Amino acid sequence: MLAVDDDVVHLVRQPREAVGDPDVLEIPAGRRDKDGEPPLECAKRELAEEIGKAADHWEHLKDMYAAVGVLGEVVTIYRATGLRDVPFEDSGENERIELVAWPLDDLDGAIAATRDSKTLVALLWLKAERAAHA
Repeated sequence: MLAVDDDVVHLVRQPREAVGDPDVLEIPAGRRDKDGEPPLECAKRELAEEIGKAADHWEHLKDMYAAVGVLGEVVTIYRATGLRDVPFEDSGENERIELVAWPLDDLDGAIAATRDSKTLVALLWLKAERAAHA
C-alpha cells in the first residue's frame, strides 16, 4: 500500500532473510493468506497490521507480476489516503517492523534507499504524479 499523508509516505523497514538483508525499506505489504480474501480487504488488513493505520480513500494503482520469468505472483498496489490511527492488529506472525514516516519532499531519498521492486514502482509513480501536479 502506498500510504500517503499530506507530508509523508509511510514505509517500513524489516529484515528479509530471503535476500540476506536485515534492513529492507518497503511500502507496507502482505500476502493474501486468507482463503478467498479480496485484494482490497487484504490491503486494509495489512495496513492495520503493519503500521496501525486505516484509510478513508483507496485507489487501485496497478497489478503487476513480481518476477514474470520466475513466479506467477501478482502484486496489487493501492494508494491509501485519509489515514487515521487504529489499534495494531496482531497478525500472529513474529514480524520485526520499524515504521518510517518518509518526507514527501525527499522521495528521491526513499527511491535511492530501497531495492524492493514493488516499493520502487509505487514511489516512482508517486514522484511522477506529484511532478505532474506541481
